[in-house]
Amino acid sequence: EDVVCGLMTLYPFARVYVADLDAIEGTGDNADVIASLRKRFAPLDIWTDNGFATTDEIQSWLEEGRGTLVLGSESQRSALVAGSFKDDPRLVLSLDFRESGFLGPAELLDPFHWPERIIAMSLTRIGGAAGPDFERLAELCRRRPGQKLYAAGGVRGREDLLRLAEMGVKGVLIATALHDGRLAKNVIDEFAEH
Repeated sequence: EDVVCGLMTLYPFARVYVADLDAIEGTGDNADVIASLRKRFAPLDIWTDNGFATTDEIQSWLEEGRGTLVLGSESQRSALVAGSFKDDPRLVLSLDFRESGFLGPAELLDPFHWPERIIAMSLTRIGGAAGPDFERLAELCRRRPGQKLYAAGGVRGREDLLRLAEMGVKGVLIATALHDGRLAKNVIDEFAEH
């Protein structure tokens, strides 16, 4: 809760992304903490990745109205499950990448399986100084023009945000550049949805 409180003190964000690493790794979960965040910071849209990969898990989450669910490709065993929920506006697909390539079923790279919103998650760039994976993001933009694509990993500052916006990237997931102060409120204001 302290991290979200700090972020909301910095800027009145409309949404935050939460990766429940315990749930993703199968060592428990933080469902109670996430539920508390949803209650405390309503109407904040909390995008939650908790490693769900089965129809039952996804359906239960959506039926209980627990907010926006992120399906990470690295947790998926088949494109069929994620693809069967692609028309639900409460679902976001995270296409997860490392330098070695795509993590997950290769079929998920086909825009046919994509919901309205996808995240291009460059895991090896998170927290680093290399910048976003512009080449990969451009390729994903070409695969489905107009797709609501969100970049994650490597955003260093205003120049990166400007370049991403010019490419047609809808938004970004940023943590390190906020925590270390590289992105000031006026820069966030410049790029925030209004």
